[in-house]
Parts: sequence; C-alpha cells; structure tokens
Amino acid sequence: MKNLTEHLSQYARYHRDERNILTHYFGIPLIVIAIFGLLWWPLFTVAGVSVTPSLILFVVSALFYFSLDLRFGIVMLLFSGGCLAVAANFAAQSDVIWLGGSAALFVIGWILQFVGHYFEGKKPAFVDDLVGLLIGPLFIMAELGFLLGLRKPLQQDIEQIAGKTH
Repeated sequence: MKNLTEHLSQYARYHRDERNILTHYFGIPLIVIAIFGLLWWPLFTVAGVSVTPSLILFVVSALFYFSLDLRFGIVMLLFSGGCLAVAANFAAQSDVIWLGGSAALFVIGWILQFVGHYFEGKKPAFVDDLVGLLIGPLFIMAELGFLLGLRKPLQQDIEQIAGKTH
C-alpha cells in the first residue's frame, strides 16, 4: 500500500499548474457533495440512524485517510463531514431539488476539473489510477495546508518527486 507522500506525489504529477489546482479547490468539493447527495437513499436503519451508501462511503474514506496520516485524517473527517452535511440538506428537500441539485453540482464540479486540466495539459489522475478519486480531496486539503505554511517537509518531498507548481 502506498504511503501519504506516494499518493500525494502521484496525484501532484497531474497537478502542477496553479490554475488547475485553483479549479480543483472549487470543483472537488462540489463533486464530493454531489456524490454524497446522489448516494443518499437509505439502505436500512440501525438504532435510528439511516445507513446510506453516502454514510458507508464517508466511513470507508475516513478510514482510508486515517490509515495514511492522523492529522490529515482529522482534516478529511471535517471536510468530508461538511460535504456530507450539505448533501444531507439537499436530501431533505424535494426529490427534484435533491437529485437535480446533486446532479447539477456533479456536472459543474467536473466542468471545473476539465477546465483545470485543459490549463495543465494533462489528463485527470484518476484516469490512470481510480484511487485518485479519493486522493483528490486529500490533495486540495494538503495544498491548502501548504499555503498556510503547514507540513513543509511533506510539501518539499512532494515537490522533489512531482516538481514545483507554476
């Protein structure tokens, strides 16, 4: 299994153009909210909690992030939890708002992604590795942390492997 640096470095190789990264700051959260929203239908109820595919995805992805790094696991738990809460708000509306809103966010998010990759001149990372779909949200949180001056050794390791942004 790859470690945090290996995952982020592989993803970063497809994301060195700052314009591409900027589109990801907006596109990825929209996609995460949309996926949680589209997967909201309840499967069953346990102790009064509706278990949905969204909740399962939330838990599995949180375990994945925590297996890579405790600090990023916490950050991703907060990020994903926020996205899940927004999706829950959509799901509490009418079916038209729930499904239409989730689908619209999904489309808008992917348009932003592809615009960013047009700037980059490279295909999205998930094309070569589906795990990139889980690493994308982690990548934008890491990039935000780097902008705040956090985790400098990790940033240097990634830049040594993938190169600096431009």
